[in-house]
Amino acid sequence: MMGTGIIRSTGLFIRGIIRILCCSLLSATIWHPATAQTTGYIQPLALDRIVAIVNDDVIVASELASRLRLVRSQLRSSGTRLPPDAALQKQVLDRLIMDRLQLQVAEQSGVRVDEESLNRSLQEMARKNGYSLRDFRAILQRDGYEFPRFREDIREQMLLARVRQQQVAGRIRVSKREIDNFLTNQASRGGQNAEYHLSHILIAIPEAASPEQIEKARKKGLEVLNKLKDDADFSQLAVQVSDGQQALQGGDLGWRKRGQLPTVFLESVPKLQAGTHSELIRSASGFHIVKLQATRGGANERYVIAQSRVRHILIRPDELTSEEDAKSRLLQLKQRLQEGADFATLARSGSDDRGSAIKGGEIGWVSTADVVPAFAEVMDSIPLKEISPPFKSSFGWHILQVMERRNHDNTDTVRRTQAVAQIRERKLDEELQSWARRLRDEAHIEYRLEE
Repeated sequence: MMGTGIIRSTGLFIRGIIRILCCSLLSATIWHPATAQTTGYIQPLALDRIVAIVNDDVIVASELASRLRLVRSQLRSSGTRLPPDAALQKQVLDRLIMDRLQLQVAEQSGVRVDEESLNRSLQEMARKNGYSLRDFRAILQRDGYEFPRFREDIREQMLLARVRQQQVAGRIRVSKREIDNFLTNQASRGGQNAEYHLSHILIAIPEAASPEQIEKARKKGLEVLNKLKDDADFSQLAVQVSDGQQALQGGDLGWRKRGQLPTVFLESVPKLQAGTHSELIRSASGFHIVKLQATRGGANERYVIAQSRVRHILIRPDELTSEEDAKSRLLQLKQRLQEGADFATLARSGSDDRGSAIKGGEIGWVSTADVVPAFAEVMDSIPLKEISPPFKSSFGWHILQVMERRNHDNTDTVRRTQAVAQIRERKLDEELQSWARRLRDEAHIEYRLEE
């Protein structure tokens, strides 16, 4: 085991939140203040008509109008032809209903987004756009987008991300056997790094669908398929008829490695040529049509990294040990080491990193990416066998010694890590679809668009 005092945490949760926010309906246009004038929300009317009832909640016309403006702007900016107004309105309302159902789950589960977390996300968005938060707010307001409403939009997207994490993503597990099987299958098929840019249309069926409902969905899927064979635009049809999570992005699934493909696509996608689409594909969720936009990659790469075998002694400042005391103690230990004292003995008796102390300070073979930056900087620059001067990291004060260096072929580890990520991604897609379908099937929903 590596020493617990220096290994860096991955911050997966924060990156996961940012990723989900950027892929939400509020993505490209909302993040950029220059486009806010075209995507600002309509002010609610004094008397607002109900367009849908979702359990004990309602969706009103102004909400639908606001989201429609946003979606139309996104579709235009991506070059996707707009479907008929009635079809787009129904599709956007369905997405609002699904969001509302998930927000209801968040409320029932006690999921919250506190002000501090919200402010951090807003500051990060401003930074990514090259602004301070104050400037970001001023630009939004100047272009007619109310900042309080913007804050609540982002809070809502964070809530959706957190409830999906709690209800679905956090429960996904990947076993060693699944990883082994994945790698075996990849090796037998070759092209382990091949990637596919896909678009997707789903004609959904309820979870416990009757034969009549299944047949109705199949016929609708065949109608869509016939339109595609007559050169209809795939993206426009996806926006118009698809029940998939990415419908309002023209069905665009983005780039997927083979291992990230939904299970139902594994046989069809590798056989497609770029620009062509599949026949109807049946799954528990309904009937799918998938289009291959492009492919890339396919070569089997090797991953070689520089590693150091290192040992260290850590002293953490506390109520009884000041920063200067910690540094002074390490200077004394270094002096003793230079006079011939045994490093392992001093580490066992004096290091505050107990994980490595019991092994004489040894943390084993590590790369720059495995340790915190301050430790990596000293580790990579000091000559072999030399004792470093005392230096400070986020964990305290250290001295270290590099025993060996090597270039290590880390391909197997990297591939297993990639396999886990791809299997999780595939499972997440499938489980999110299934969870969303269950939520809808169990909910009381009334449409009032025609009233």
